[in-house]
Amino acid sequence: QLQASGGGLVQAGDSLRLSCAASGRTFSRYAMGWFRQAPGKEREFVSTISLSAVTTYYAASVKGRFTISRDNAKNTVYLQMNSLKPEDTAVYYCAARYGSTHDTAAEYAYWGRGTLVTVSS
Repeated sequence: QLQASGGGLVQAGDSLRLSCAASGRTFSRYAMGWFRQAPGKEREFVSTISLSAVTTYYAASVKGRFTISRDNAKNTVYLQMNSLKPEDTAVYYCAARYGSTHDTAAEYAYWGRGTLVTVSS
């Protein structure tokens, strides 16, 4: 089970840190990903991190502004979002994939409920 939190209403240029807590004892066996879905749009890839956090990938639209990290001791993955833009407004979902990282939503078997991020201009 995944539970995302940390969303909210912020102004352009602000920062937010999303967290996603996972239940279970095998968190370290799962690559973790963040995806987002804006109103009227399809869900899109944001970032992913490998089992031991050695490898990370980002969508071009967030690279340099967002940072994904994980703490396997706490069963938690984070998404630090800086320099937020109105186009970052979306519901953000965390997801888990057994094994290696992937940037396709269909490859992730487990999903959290999502947390809403709204960025005003």
